Amino acid sequence: MLTTEQQETLTRVGKGTPMGELLRCYWMPVAISSDLDRGKTKKVRVLGENLLLFRALNGKLGLIAEQCPHRLTSLAYGCIDEEGIRCPYHGWKFNAQGKCLETPPEPENSKLTEKVTITAYPVEELGGLIFAYLGSSPAPLLPRYDLYVWEGVIRDIGYTIIPCNWLQIMENSVDPYHLQWLHGHHLAHIRSQQGQQSPTHYRKKQVKIGFDLFEYGIIKRRMLEGGSEEDDDWKVGHPLIFPNILRVGCHPQHRFQIRVPMDDTHTLHFWYSCYHPSLGVEVPKQEQIPSYEVIWQDEKGDFLLDFVDGQDIMTWVTQGAICDRTQEILATSDKGIILYRHLLFDQLARIKQGKEPMGVIRDAKKNQIIEFPQEKNKFGAGNSFLQESIAMSHVRYSPLKDLLPKIL
Repeated sequence: MLTTEQQETLTRVGKGTPMGELLRCYWMPVAISSDLDRGKTKKVRVLGENLLLFRALNGKLGLIAEQCPHRLTSLAYGCIDEEGIRCPYHGWKFNAQGKCLETPPEPENSKLTEKVTITAYPVEELGGLIFAYLGSSPAPLLPRYDLYVWEGVIRDIGYTIIPCNWLQIMENSVDPYHLQWLHGHHLAHIRSQQGQQSPTHYRKKQVKIGFDLFEYGIIKRRMLEGGSEEDDDWKVGHPLIFPNILRVGCHPQHRFQIRVPMDDTHTLHFWYSCYHPSLGVEVPKQEQIPSYEVIWQDEKGDFLLDFVDGQDIMTWVTQGAICDRTQEILATSDKGIILYRHLLFDQLARIKQGKEPMGVIRDAKKNQIIEFPQEKNKFGAGNSFLQESIAMSHVRYSPLKDLLPKIL
């Protein structure tokens, strides 16, 4: 278990908090590109800050404080042109860098624009996502992770807001044994009650788990009953990309699960999926990457437990808005969680010493494409596991759900 002080250190993400400052060393996705047309705005909340994302008429993006510094009216309803956004209340105008360009009601000789600025952060687009950097200057390079830049694939992006702290979501990613029980036995129980197909591969017993640190985070490994260390699950494994991304799936299905802390008690979750069509199958052209909301509650507010991601969300949310780790009882099977917490504290110590944390990229040559390891034959199951995974995951909501079985 953690002490109260350790608990506070790892869970609080606001500006000036230790974890908030660590997370601000990394680019965070805050929106989906296809959701923001030219001349439009989108409110975003990230790391405890209320911000406004807008796309100018020339296509350029801006991310600024939501409220105008004049009378604190929301800029979300402002007028956008080629240069920036104008407050709907009195017409004060700001560009993407936060500079005040005009204050219409003021005298012509006023120098007020020279004194007024608004909080602004760098934004970039990659792979259909809009990323923001809220840390100190100069900003590092936006990492060109493999799934964002691969060619010859199709993609989709799921999203939802989860009403709990980011850390309990990430700790689930270094807890391999939950897969056998939650997604194997419990999912089989739920689906059998509903007369649906039950999982087979998820119920395979895990007899050994392992974790190795690497340049970008942690490699997770597992060995199944009857298997060996030559199997993909152990020999290759899959990564947790520090600080807040899990890479899962098996070829030809690859996925990032990205957990963006909105504040201490809400997390924006993306499922970023990338699919390699089978040999000889023409890749459908995507003008835009489609997005979809992952629904995890029914009309009564009860959890939907008949799919993998809905089960995960139930376990995260029912731990409380912020899981109280001072009350937990850890076991030997929780060694991945313990390793991840140690890694967080190690990286907090690095930035306190004025050093950069792991995985921050400043070398353009290194950033051409960052490839990660991932099992090709998960659970020794091949294509049968792939089909089961599609049937029992968030893909149920994807606009590609009917197309995928035909092209993979």
